Amino acid sequence: MNNKTDSQLALEEIWAFSGMDDSLLQRATLTGLEPVLPSVYKTGVAAQSTIAASALAASEMWRWRTGRSQDVSVDMKHAAIGFRSERYTQINEGTSKTFASSGVSDDPSEVHGFYKCGDGGWLQIHGNYPAHKLGVIEAFSCEPTKKAVQDTLSKMTSLEAETYLTERALPAGMMRTLDEWSVHPQGSAVSNLPLMEIEKIGEADPLNFSDNPKRPLEGIKVLELTKVLAGPLMGRTLGEHGANVLWLNAPHLDVIDGLIMDMSKGKYPAHLDLDDREDKVTFTELSKSADVFIQGYRPGSIASKGFSPYDMAKIRPGIVCVEISAFSHEGPWSSRRGFDSIVQTVSGIGREGGIAKSQEGMVHLPCQALDHGTGYLGAFGAMVALLKQRREGGSWRVRLSLAQTGHWLKLLGRLNEISSPDISRSDISEYLGEVDSPYGKVSFTKPVAVLSETPGFWALPPSPFGSYEPMWL
Repeated sequence: MNNKTDSQLALEEIWAFSGMDDSLLQRATLTGLEPVLPSVYKTGVAAQSTIAASALAASEMWRWRTGRSQDVSVDMKHAAIGFRSERYTQINEGTSKTFASSGVSDDPSEVHGFYKCGDGGWLQIHGNYPAHKLGVIEAFSCEPTKKAVQDTLSKMTSLEAETYLTERALPAGMMRTLDEWSVHPQGSAVSNLPLMEIEKIGEADPLNFSDNPKRPLEGIKVLELTKVLAGPLMGRTLGEHGANVLWLNAPHLDVIDGLIMDMSKGKYPAHLDLDDREDKVTFTELSKSADVFIQGYRPGSIASKGFSPYDMAKIRPGIVCVEISAFSHEGPWSSRRGFDSIVQTVSGIGREGGIAKSQEGMVHLPCQALDHGTGYLGAFGAMVALLKQRREGGSWRVRLSLAQTGHWLKLLGRLNEISSPDISRSDISEYLGEVDSPYGKVSFTKPVAVLSETPGFWALPPSPFGSYEPMWL
């Protein structure tokens, strides 16, 4: 008789991608059960299992380097809170607490949100970033208000609007049902892919870990070129276990301060522009000693600048390259921009929430589960690939996407608890920490996974881009 919980079964499924001994799973203790968040899908299971997988990989890194084993435990409630870490990041001013801005606003001048189109269908526009908002206004030649955008969309079908905006490289998505997505060429392509891929892409001698580490990833250098949210979370997770993470962003690119505040813990955020000749030389030099390269930009974007995984393997034989995209590397949408909420909209997840709530349109998941899940899976994949590199050599590539994670979430089965109680603000105080930072005193969600010998922590406070120089420290 199988008495395993849904989270244990999900963890087993993820762990199979490591190729490592299943007996290591016995060192993971998973506490708590669904429902933990109001959801149609098992977001608590997804949170607990992906976080546990990354923590187990870190514990195996520790055992490989020191010969010492350790136990891992993950509580589902803490995991669910961790999957909303950006929501709980706050600047504490005296006795008051100010939420870090997520870029979401009820301001009528904001265009981010859901719109009903002329055919009765729905469209989501992702306009949190100023460049995307401006792009939508220019594309529609309308006033910079939600009402003006709505008036324009009332004269278009949802498919026309989606096509019109995405052809201009703007993040937008038409609401689809599960059945509509399953027969869509992109939905079909995603359904034929595994949850992730970890593959050798070149020959290289095994590299060495540094001796006598105090943490699982001590001495591991990580180059991170990401925006939001899965990629930064992956880098943050590697930093949680001791990696040296250099997070790079071009100074002219838009950022959302609240997300940077949440995701820069344990990192060195620095400015670097790959379109600048000198900065490109700097990046190449940094790459020559990097162990891991994370990139989360639109597929082909970084490769076009000369830094594809194969290019990186020539610059740094033995490197592990992790690529995160919205819709995967297969299918007609493989180069399309997208965000967690857009993927939920087009893949039927959002519509299922609306149906469960008996309302028209969409209700999205209670957390950005596709982003967070993909981030923790990416950290797991990076550590697995690092171990494979040290054991057998080679240069490695790890590929994931929000759409693949969304497909996996649906395969975990239904929860149908969208009306269950949510976690209240008063419930989370024991899961929060506080640190002095360039932003002021910031409260944040503590690391979720508990490792018995090397508890995770962030050695650096959250800092804005430009706080450090683009160099290894």
